[in-house]
Amino acid sequence: MENRSSLAWQSRLVLLLTLPAIGADLVLEVHWWAVNMVQVMAWVMALSALLGLAAWTSGAATRHAVAAGVAIALSIGFSTTVYPYTPWRSGLTPLALTILLTSVATRVRRIHKVKEGRAESAHGRNAVQVAANLGVAALAFSGAAQSLLINGQWIQPGNAVPGMVIGLAALAEAAGDTVSSEIGRAVGGPTRLLTTMRRVEPGTDGGFSLVGSVAGMAAAALVALAGVLLLSGGMRGFYIACGGGIVGFFFDSLLGATLERRGWLNNDLVNFLSTLCAALVALGLLVMAG
Repeated sequence: MENRSSLAWQSRLVLLLTLPAIGADLVLEVHWWAVNMVQVMAWVMALSALLGLAAWTSGAATRHAVAAGVAIALSIGFSTTVYPYTPWRSGLTPLALTILLTSVATRVRRIHKVKEGRAESAHGRNAVQVAANLGVAALAFSGAAQSLLINGQWIQPGNAVPGMVIGLAALAEAAGDTVSSEIGRAVGGPTRLLTTMRRVEPGTDGGFSLVGSVAGMAAAALVALAGVLLLSGGMRGFYIACGGGIVGFFFDSLLGATLERRGWLNNDLVNFLSTLCAALVALGLLVMAG
């Protein structure tokens, strides 16, 4: 407990690195859509509120987490709108899929513990956990990030969709990492430490299992596929987003097996860095693909 308290600053750092920038982007986005296309603004706000309500009523998130999640959903929804506009053709759909997959995986683990007679109280995610898992995706999708990619000649002007695979990779990592961990702990089976391949207990920082890894890769692939289909990213976009997501959640295990086990990083910063790794890998793949 003492070590967790000493690393609490890392959780505050995650909030500082994500929510202010997302809030600033959100202010600009709301103003632009209110002036230019009110119906889009209304749809995005309604769908984001619906996601927040679903998380709240299901007990998947605390009220502060819901507020952070709605802000992230609004930012992603506004910055990924494509034309002709339809409500489901935006980053909100892969975001909703990410939330659904992780929630189902968490519920499966809880049910499994109850069946084993090890009842576990349900604690919804807090605001820091939401920011750590979804903040990088929102920042990568943002108009500021897309402008930076264009001005840096990473992508061509007027063709921002390929840049969106960077945000998709971060979402794919968040889905894959949580599903891998929860399903691996629920199903069991041999769990090994990534760095030494030594057998460890399920749930150990840096541990992975075959079942959990396959489930995580499937979740990452589903999120990436949904995103590129709706955002017209093409199969190249799918491979980039999925590849970045999978590398990211194995990087999460690497950090868990090394820096987190040594007490140098807490789980919130590990999750943030893992989604950042996924986004950077996707950017690298995007650049190499031309």
